[in-house]
Amino acid sequence: MEYFPTGSGDTTMAYISIFVQVIFTIIGTFLWSILDRKRKSYNTSFYWLLVLIRIALVVFMLAYGFAKVYKTQFPSPNLSQLLEPLGKHSPMALAWIYMGHSEGFNFFTGLLEVLCGLLLIPRRTQTLGSILTMMVMFQIVLLNLFYDIPVKQFAIHLFLMASLIFFTDIKRVWTVFVKNKSVEDYNFFHPVKSRGYHKFIFWFKLIVTILFVSTMAYQGSQTEKTFGDDREKSELYGIWEVHKFTKNSIERPAIVTDTLRWRYLIFDQKGVACIRTMDNKATWYNAEYDELKKELAIFRRSDSIDHKPFQISKTANELSLKGVFKNDTLSLELKTVDLKKFPLINRPFRWIQETPN
Repeated sequence: MEYFPTGSGDTTMAYISIFVQVIFTIIGTFLWSILDRKRKSYNTSFYWLLVLIRIALVVFMLAYGFAKVYKTQFPSPNLSQLLEPLGKHSPMALAWIYMGHSEGFNFFTGLLEVLCGLLLIPRRTQTLGSILTMMVMFQIVLLNLFYDIPVKQFAIHLFLMASLIFFTDIKRVWTVFVKNKSVEDYNFFHPVKSRGYHKFIFWFKLIVTILFVSTMAYQGSQTEKTFGDDREKSELYGIWEVHKFTKNSIERPAIVTDTLRWRYLIFDQKGVACIRTMDNKATWYNAEYDELKKELAIFRRSDSIDHKPFQISKTANELSLKGVFKNDTLSLELKTVDLKKFPLINRPFRWIQETPN
């Protein structure tokens, strides 16, 4: 079986890997239980295991949290997505649009994940951090399961890791919240008794946390400017509908069965163009606009075909293109689509609504 990255964490190879690890874990546990049956406890080993789990959870919760705080994981729907029929979206794409639509909801969910990571750093707050992480990750697990998002294994792992930390303090939680009784202070186990060591660890965690959080914040800010909602927009930003399409001197009417006629030319992020044909198929290209020369180049860098730039004429609401594209001579007349007609990106927040919209 050939393995290559696909962007999915739920590949056949991943499931096989987990299955093999479970088998080896069962066999290893059985053999170790026999060979080391005289040992009474593994307090030290378990302590360091929890440390490693907490570190992993802190890193991932902070990373995913800042990806939502700065709205880079779920950016707002782009202009091309606004033209995609609802039924053609995959469940995962629908979830991405749902999350990306609201900047406030993104910020809130991201802030919760950041809080989870921060609470897991001190041992005194690890129980509270594990409870909050379990709640947050359980919702994410359900989202991944019911919207078929291929990060199911990873999300379940994070949930189980938080659960393991929580169950180390389950007796006190049960006593307080179920039995409604008082409990004694938690007796933390420390394999290292040196005060100097613990003082060093305190300052080390504080400095590393500040550096890591600062780095995540900076990267999130920069990524949002590159790919997120603050990305640089095209000089021709908008959805341009093709009203007249002439190919090799023959005008092609707007028939939905014509897979070669352009229906929309969309400019969103700078340097990118999307062509939607009459059958609503979207194809993405590189785009370079030279306002001085009145030229627009639409091409693919990996394409061997030499695309000559279009001669462009532009007004506020109209666009005219003439040139050669994929060895065909094209002439297009386009008009801009009023983006205010899309309620998804224009409807404001309202406290009072007499009827649901």
